[in-house]
Amino acid sequence: MGDEETGRLGGLLEATFEALQRTMQEYRVKPVVEAVGRVTFVGHGIARVRGLADVRAREVIRFPGNALGMAFNLDPEEVGIVLLDRNEGLSSGAEVRRTGRVLDVPVGEALLGRVVDAVGRPIDGDAPPNTRRRLPIERPAPGIMDRAPVTVPLQTGLKVVDALIPIGRGQRELILGDRQTGKTAIALDAMINQRNNKVICVYCAIGQRMSAVAKLVDDLANYGIRKKTIVVATSEEDPPGLQFVTPYAAMSMGEYFRDRGRDVLLVLDDLTRHAWAYRELSLLLRRPPGREAFPGDIFYIHSRLLERSTHLNDKLGGGSLTTLPIVETEAQNISAYIPTNLISITDGQIYLSPDLFRKGVLPAIEVGRSVSRVGGKTQLTAYRAVAGDLKLTYSQFQELEAFARFGTRLEEHTRKSLERGRRVREVLKQALYEPLTVPQQLAALVAMIHGLFDEVPIHYVSALEAMVRNAVAEELPEVCERIELGRALDENDRRLMIEVAQSVIDANREMLLRNEAGDHRSVPPSI
Repeated sequence: MGDEETGRLGGLLEATFEALQRTMQEYRVKPVVEAVGRVTFVGHGIARVRGLADVRAREVIRFPGNALGMAFNLDPEEVGIVLLDRNEGLSSGAEVRRTGRVLDVPVGEALLGRVVDAVGRPIDGDAPPNTRRRLPIERPAPGIMDRAPVTVPLQTGLKVVDALIPIGRGQRELILGDRQTGKTAIALDAMINQRNNKVICVYCAIGQRMSAVAKLVDDLANYGIRKKTIVVATSEEDPPGLQFVTPYAAMSMGEYFRDRGRDVLLVLDDLTRHAWAYRELSLLLRRPPGREAFPGDIFYIHSRLLERSTHLNDKLGGGSLTTLPIVETEAQNISAYIPTNLISITDGQIYLSPDLFRKGVLPAIEVGRSVSRVGGKTQLTAYRAVAGDLKLTYSQFQELEAFARFGTRLEEHTRKSLERGRRVREVLKQALYEPLTVPQQLAALVAMIHGLFDEVPIHYVSALEAMVRNAVAEELPEVCERIELGRALDENDRRLMIEVAQSVIDANREMLLRNEAGDHRSVPPSI
């Protein structure tokens, strides 16, 4: 090898060496400290782990197989973890790792129309929602100075609710009653009634049968509300930890829209199962039991959840989050532990009676036990002029009807009060998933309080009431438009409504009399 080749090779080696030196100087190894623990015990929905000394409360823990858990008990010797996935295959000695993040959920417009679980994973068969932001499931409630008074009504489309137990945007109205009395139906009617406005709906199913959730999603699609609804669901077969975090996740999803000045309606169905799931977790993790074996902070977990529902002031966008929590009673016992806790937290309650349900009075709302502590101030002025003391009168009728069963001879005044009350009850009945507009409700209420149905046979009241509603909508569009704009119902508007209703009843009076006499030839299909 010549001197020239030797020089070129030496220069190449020198350049390579200098490049390696520069690369080594630029490259810095960044050591990563990863906390690894080991499972010491596995139970139904919980696990105990040693070796996670610096773990935070509600931090996400990753188990083998990419299963998730949440740090719950931070004891000196070990950490109690609630499982968010089923624990098949998980055994003592398995390695677990911290993720460094508190449990959060995806939020955003991409979730509208989707069915997801409590950690945002899709359960509707479609691809994961394309969301760019996440929020923790536990967030502090807005402060007092961040809130504004509840001033706008949330129309449910139900005559008995909007007229007698009104709800405002930002309110928390409890729905309670025995099982199979129509609690979910009330909430779904309220959701369906939002299809023509800008209110976003979030439905949270806690420990429900997935077949019932699937039927509900189909109903939402059939009535045109699914595209603006988020369904957050956990089944009764899911771990209790997943059921426990579900309402908090749904609340965070709703808060995303509220914080952007939107109005949101959240349905929590139901908090009884949520309390059961929390009790199960607490007993498995050996927390001290209290009344009915519930832990002592059962009131706090529900209060910190429902306090996040509010109406924000204009500086924060003026958004609202209205919550309709549902709770199940046993044998009409509204003084049980969980119902009384929730009654004291919320701004009123709608009580559904199994006795009314069995009699076919639907919705089976017992007006005497139902109250709205906020919504009355937000109620449209037109309702106040029409409803007035209707709630008190109707409650008195229910008491009088129960008392009258024990007597056979009634005074004429008492008999007329009973007949009027029965017709009021018929007018307040409403079919499932048929919410009414404000003008339609007021047309029926005006005809009712002016006694236009008093001479109508009681089994024809519902059909005639529907005719009156349709006639007012067709013949008085200007009046209906003023009502929808929130204006008061003046004497002229009321007179026009009475005239239209009276003409409908008079046009069918002869036909009704013939039908009562046994001639059914002229009875229209609606009757």
